[in-house]
Amino acid sequence: MTDVVDSDELLRRMHRARAVAKEQVRLWRARHEELRATDEEAAREAATRTVAYEAVLRTLDEIIAPGRRPSSPPR
Repeated sequence: MTDVVDSDELLRRMHRARAVAKEQVRLWRARHEELRATDEEAAREAATRTVAYEAVLRTLDEIIAPGRRPSSPPR
């Protein structure tokens, strides 16, 4: 990967990545709720993926807008 990008393009890419992470949080959270009563193992996997995407989202938020999002205690 040798593409050279300017700061505006890098910021656009981070915003796109943040939008994807936000959508994935929504999807995996819904999947967790859907599976919670019927498939405990799959629900646990969905919950794990939700937490992972939340971490990505928090990281991108801090990079894009440092200090704007209140920190939440670890789960």
